[in-house]
Amino acid sequence: MSQVVSQSTHRAAPRRPRPALRRMFVTAASALTAVASLAAGPSTAYAASAEQGAAGRDGDRLTVTVHNAGKGLDGTFELRCHPHGGSHPDPAGACAVVERNTRWGEDVFGPAPRGTVCTMQYGGPATARITGTWAGRPVDATYDRRDGCRIARWDRLVPLLPDLGSPASP
Repeated sequence: MSQVVSQSTHRAAPRRPRPALRRMFVTAASALTAVASLAAGPSTAYAASAEQGAAGRDGDRLTVTVHNAGKGLDGTFELRCHPHGGSHPDPAGACAVVERNTRWGEDVFGPAPRGTVCTMQYGGPATARITGTWAGRPVDATYDRRDGCRIARWDRLVPLLPDLGSPASP
C-alpha cells in the first residue's frame, strides 16, 4: 500500500512583531525625532513658544535678588520679557542673554554638570537667587562665585546678574 502524502495548501498567518521589537522601533523613532529637534538649533523651546503667539510668552517673568555684590548692585529686581519691562536696570539685555542661553533639553538656570572639574578660585561673596517662570517652566536657581564653574555660570547670565568682573589672578 502506498501512502499518499498531500501537501498542505494552508499558509501560516504573517507573524506580528514581538512587543519588544515594537518598543525598540518606537524608541528609535522617538530618538530620531529628538535629534531632529536638537539639530534645529538653539532656542527651539522659544520657537515653539513663539508659534503659540504672544500669549505663550507672557509668562516670562523673573525675580532676581542679589546680595553682597557691593557697588550698589544689591537688591531685588523684577524682569518681564516679551515685551521687556520691570524694575531690572537692563531689561532688554537681561532678556536677550537668557534667550541666547536657552537650549532645548537644557536648563538655562541649571548648575554645572556633575563631575565637572572646576578651578579653585574665589570670585567674592556675591550671591543671587532667580525665581519665576521662563519658557513655560518654573525657575528657582541660586548663584554664587565660590569656584571657577560657579563664576562662569554667573558671568554667562550678565547682564541678568550684575557684572562683577573677573576675580583677581594670584
